Amino acid sequence: MTLAEKAYDSLRRDIVAGLLKPGAPLRMAQLSDRYGMGFSPLREALNRLQAERLVTSVALKGFSVAPLSMEEMWDATNTRILIESRALRLSIERGGDEWEAGIVGSLHALLLQAARGSATEEEARALEARHHAFHKALLAACGSGWLMEFFQRLYLESERYRHPMLVPRPEAPAHEPPRDIQAEHEALARATLARDADLASALLADHYRRTAQRLESLMAGPSATAAE
Repeated sequence: MTLAEKAYDSLRRDIVAGLLKPGAPLRMAQLSDRYGMGFSPLREALNRLQAERLVTSVALKGFSVAPLSMEEMWDATNTRILIESRALRLSIERGGDEWEAGIVGSLHALLLQAARGSATEEEARALEARHHAFHKALLAACGSGWLMEFFQRLYLESERYRHPMLVPRPEAPAHEPPRDIQAEHEALARATLARDADLASALLADHYRRTAQRLESLMAGPSATAAE
């Protein structure tokens, strides 16, 4: 990895994990001390993160971590549904044995990691990586570089909103229906492998909307600071 890539990876990881708080200024001298590198790779990394909407820049004020907002979260969620539903339908239409094997393998890896839990930061990262691999595998046969690029960018935008859900929490409030996220993944995989495009698209949309609703309750509730 180049220094700029290392800077990008470190900054992005700390923003997603909430170690760099939403709205916090990103001063070059402090970042240089924190990551042990010069201004040039850090500036390149910040420009890249700005393009991904994880960082904002204001003239004369410099860079800061992009704020979290429910409006932004729902916008990303609804756009993901549009993009990924189309990519999923194309994959179901075009995908072959290798595509199917990729879904089966990535689902198995995700379920194994989910069973291990996410009590530590390392486990949470492993779970997130396998979660990403599963959702990418579903769309892998769509044949559209643009759709996959939009998938990746929207996934990155959504990731730091989802990150608090990987941290162990008390049981959900009584008014919230119980949820088995891994069962949702299994149902989505089954519908996709059965080539039922309508059901798979509906399950995908429901999966993302339920996550967004849970995130909204976390951000709006007494423990909202945990999502900041």
